[in-house]
Amino acid sequence: MHEWMADNSNTPHIVVEASVDGVQVPPEHVKDGKIILNISDSAAHNLKLSNEAVSFRARFGGVPFDVWVPMRSVLGIYARETGQGMIFSHDSDTVEPASGDDEEHAERTTDDDIESTRARSHLRVIK
Repeated sequence: MHEWMADNSNTPHIVVEASVDGVQVPPEHVKDGKIILNISDSAAHNLKLSNEAVSFRARFGGVPFDVWVPMRSVLGIYARETGQGMIFSHDSDTVEPASGDDEEHAERTTDDDIESTRARSHLRVIK
């Protein structure tokens, strides 16, 4: 997905559950237990994607930080420009909801989380 988004001139972002053991992200940027990370080539330096983890070096508020995200903490990936992407389920970590509408509820909650944590750009067009 990351490669496909980059090939199509989109900016890939991942949604991470920051409370999972082993997650190393700047705590001051975590909101409601989650953090959205830009993993584009221009933002994530020395990006390594493996079956075990996502790791890279990035700047947060001008301060460099080595990010380590175990795959079990990645909730989804999406393109910033379109909002399209994938929500991941981790069957061994999943708690069954009380209602019978599991997938739709989980997808709706995650989509809401993504939208609520996405910041509006501070840039504007000057003519």
